Amino acid sequence: MKNYVFWFATGSQDLYGEECLARVAQHSKIMVEKMNESGLLPFKLEWKPTLIDSVSIRRLFNEANADENCAGVITWMHTFSPAKSWILGLQEYRKPLLHLHTQFNEELPYDTIDMDFMNENQSAHGDREYGHIVTRMGIERKIVVGHWSNENVLKRIAGWMRTAVGVVESSHIRVLRVADNMRNVAVTEGDKVEAQIKFGWEIDTYPINEIVEYVEDVPAADIEALVEEYYSKYDILLEGRDEKEFRRHVAVQAGIELGFEKFLKEKNYHAIVTHFGDLGGLKQLPGLAIQRLMEKGYGFGAEGDWKTAALVRLMKVMTMDMKDAKGTSFMEDYTYNLVPGKEGILQAHMLEICPSIADGRIGIKVSPLLMGNREDPARLVFTSKTGPGIAVSMIDLGNRFRLIINEVECKKTEKPMPKLPVATAFWTPMPNLETGAEAWILAGGAHHTSFTYDLTADQMADWAAAMGIEAVVIDKNTSIRNLKNELLWNSVVYR
Repeated sequence: MKNYVFWFATGSQDLYGEECLARVAQHSKIMVEKMNESGLLPFKLEWKPTLIDSVSIRRLFNEANADENCAGVITWMHTFSPAKSWILGLQEYRKPLLHLHTQFNEELPYDTIDMDFMNENQSAHGDREYGHIVTRMGIERKIVVGHWSNENVLKRIAGWMRTAVGVVESSHIRVLRVADNMRNVAVTEGDKVEAQIKFGWEIDTYPINEIVEYVEDVPAADIEALVEEYYSKYDILLEGRDEKEFRRHVAVQAGIELGFEKFLKEKNYHAIVTHFGDLGGLKQLPGLAIQRLMEKGYGFGAEGDWKTAALVRLMKVMTMDMKDAKGTSFMEDYTYNLVPGKEGILQAHMLEICPSIADGRIGIKVSPLLMGNREDPARLVFTSKTGPGIAVSMIDLGNRFRLIINEVECKKTEKPMPKLPVATAFWTPMPNLETGAEAWILAGGAHHTSFTYDLTADQMADWAAAMGIEAVVIDKNTSIRNLKNELLWNSVVYR
């Protein structure tokens, strides 16, 4: 990923003279310096000279468009900036936009305030003028209100920055589809051309045996070195299996990981989709290999689900280098616990859950798998961390895309599950299982999701808004009556 920065653009005008403009520039420089020093922003803010006319405004926005390292612009009106000056620049701007509604001083200077101060410090005036024209032009932007030094304000800016990077990086996501969609499955299908138009995602299909050739060409010494890495990093759970046979099964996954990764790098893909119904010359369904690739930042979707693969990649990019990140993974709804007071959904997949979400030690198991008609695959097994997260599903409704976002609470299962040889998570959807599941089904949500502990529903809803698609959020405030109305209204708006 690029070394992204965000530009800080201050609006003003020349009615109050050069002395006033000098203080405007000084104030905005101090703000940028202090916000960078806060340690709360994941990307650097870059100060830009004060904008006082349509020429400078237009030039700045076009320079931002052309700068590959600029992921967005934060605008603030220190004084009054006539909004018609912003029209041309805003019309031509193509990247994420945040309107910071703040002012340099936090408190009114009660003892000294005079009309000179009022004229110079009029964000309450200038930001409304600017905000009006952005709304009139129908431009999507994030609005953050509050003093620029406030921790909550800085955290909201930080969250938007990650969303903005997701918007910019979305156009670079390339998904490698190995074989086609699982036969007769509806929700994992979708319009790949429309996805490229809307999100910039490139989704290409390759025959499995073209990739198998890369797997077969991996040198034995490289496979052995990776197996040694596995053995040093993970617990080896033989469970009565012959050690040599176990190691051979693990080595197959090492070859798949190395071969797939080489193919992905050479062809410049960032996400991968596999399908157990078309494994070609592979000896095993990719399990441990895919789990490791996800941990390295690749997206993944099972059974041809390219939408989820792209979302996993997108959300991994948005959470990259996040301090104390708890993980992001492909996930699938499996089965329920319906005991009153202990309701939840057991999440897993046949093999492919990212170890970034693991809590505690991770083991390797080799166990039979009915799907795929191949030898027993090796996989990483673990249970997930606890705490809040979001499960996200992208669906194609035929005439539009919808992003469904459900806030969930991950918990420990009441008892261990010693006979289940896969990685698992267990969560209760908000506001509760009954309402959350009904809302998910009403919205048309898939059984596959992109799950993360590290992003919020607001961040993903902001991403959807920037992409011009519908977002449905299911959270603690959701009621079925209101959701039905929302879906009805959305069907009119998003046509």
